[in-house]
Amino acid sequence: MCQSADVRQAVLAKNDGLATALRDDLTRRGVAVVNLLSSPGSGKTELLGRVLARAVRRGIPVAALTADLATENDARRLARSGALVKQLLTDGLCHLEARQVSGHLEGWLPEDTELLFLENVGNLVCPASYDLGETLRIALMAVTEGEDKPLKYPTAFGSAHLVVLTKTDLAEPAGFDEDAFRTHVHRVNPGVEIVRSCARTGDGVDTLLEHVLAVRGGAPVHRPPLAPRPHVHGSDGAATPHPHATSAPAP
Repeated sequence: MCQSADVRQAVLAKNDGLATALRDDLTRRGVAVVNLLSSPGSGKTELLGRVLARAVRRGIPVAALTADLATENDARRLARSGALVKQLLTDGLCHLEARQVSGHLEGWLPEDTELLFLENVGNLVCPASYDLGETLRIALMAVTEGEDKPLKYPTAFGSAHLVVLTKTDLAEPAGFDEDAFRTHVHRVNPGVEIVRSCARTGDGVDTLLEHVLAVRGGAPVHRPPLAPRPHVHGSDGAATPHPHATSAPAP
């Protein structure tokens, strides 16, 4: 047992080193990286597709790296947005690691990219422990999953800089208790912002995109209690802006 724990710590330590190097490189290039965590069926891909399409229409250089154990279905879906998309197959691995992200970005990500979305494997356990060099970590959950999920997966929700509630159009038929959900989220991650969204109607798409753009521009980032790596902030608590940060263009 002790040996297994030591091995795990060594693996995570190596990952953290690679993630730090990747974060530093992408920050220098002016790229804001968003790591999306959720369980399967949360509506993550559909919502991401809407966000990518909105960014493309606004002329924002955006790309997405989507991970799955098998098939390129999600990459094909996301590519309909007009954004640059690449599929990463993990060959059975239940999470993304910094080495995989770095390897797939090399020679692929355009120099003018401003936003990079990482659609992690559908899993709220293993992915929560791995820093991918992200600027922003977002945990997503559908109303059909039950309002107690943040308590069942405290690391995923407790390490998020932002929480997104999806499929809100199904809240009433699912009997979803949103007040209880918010209480549970803030129990594991006090003060984190919760964005309501519905990919079918487009609700929350602009809010999510604006939040990411604001962070890229240097807006303060929420500090989750279980963050895998502390983010660098200035003395005023604001996140260090990207060197090429610009104001978001009008819709």
